[in-house]
Amino acid sequence: MATTKATSSALRALAVEYKSLQEEPVEGFCVKLVNEDNLFEWEVAIFGPPDTLYMGGCFKARMKFPSDYPYSPPSIRFLTKVWHPNVYENGDLCISILHPPIDDPQSGELPCERWNPTQSVRTILLSVISLLNEPNTFSPANVDASVMYRRWRDSKGRDKEYENIIRKQAMAARAEAERDGIQVPLTLEDYCIKTQIKPNTSESQVEMTDFYDDDYDEDYDDPSDDSEYADEDDNDSGNGES
Repeated sequence: MATTKATSSALRALAVEYKSLQEEPVEGFCVKLVNEDNLFEWEVAIFGPPDTLYMGGCFKARMKFPSDYPYSPPSIRFLTKVWHPNVYENGDLCISILHPPIDDPQSGELPCERWNPTQSVRTILLSVISLLNEPNTFSPANVDASVMYRRWRDSKGRDKEYENIIRKQAMAARAEAERDGIQVPLTLEDYCIKTQIKPNTSESQVEMTDFYDDDYDEDYDDPSDDSEYADEDDNDSGNGES
């Protein structure tokens, strides 16, 4: 019963967030559902910020949400090849905001830097955009990329190896996006443009309500109060790795 209630609550939260991002887009990314009948898996297009090495790139990723969202964080895996200190070889992203809020001194992260239920897709993706240009090299997911980035940073750009790889990937990502009909922002003005808000319609509201069943219109309890969730938390290593 707890799982059913968690899923219902997650669907409602995701429906609200998805609708908000469609009506009030945020500069730097856009989202869509992988399958229209599944709110638990989103496709994300993250645009490289102007005046950075990633400028002009359109980096695709998948976000997968757990059944107890927002009490547990989603996961993000890049589909586009990304050479970055905080991206594993398979595309999985390692970022504090997606790690469970457990005190783990070895990680170098404070519990307040980790996931909490007040976070949202909006705050997650803005953090990812920030991480692109300012990697965390304390505990890198890609050690070689981290070493290369530090050489580039410490040489004030004279060592071009890291820069050349990123710019090449950004160009390839842009070309792929343009083949898919995606317009990639190249200037600060274009990057910050927001789509005009569309008026609410009863039709769009009906589409969102299709994602959850009114039979589960119960008050939702924090999964942390349920014994089965408590047992899972006790077994969590807290290292944030999948």
